[in-house]
Amino acid sequence: MRQILARADADMTQEKVAKAMGTTQAVVARLESGKILPSTRTLERFAKATKTCLRISFARESLNRAVTR
Repeated sequence: MRQILARADADMTQEKVAKAMGTTQAVVARLESGKILPSTRTLERFAKATKTCLRISFARESLNRAVTR
């Protein structure tokens, strides 16, 4: 998941990210696992904590499929 890469690039543990976000390590772990659908606000807090930029975009499914294959 991209969240894991962002955290690793920031040289932060889940605990450090959680503290910067004002949440718990368990929340960060669930976010990174992809098992939850986080809110935009949560993603913004994660991006701020890891000093990254959150980008949300729309793409046609046919283009998206071609990119993921």
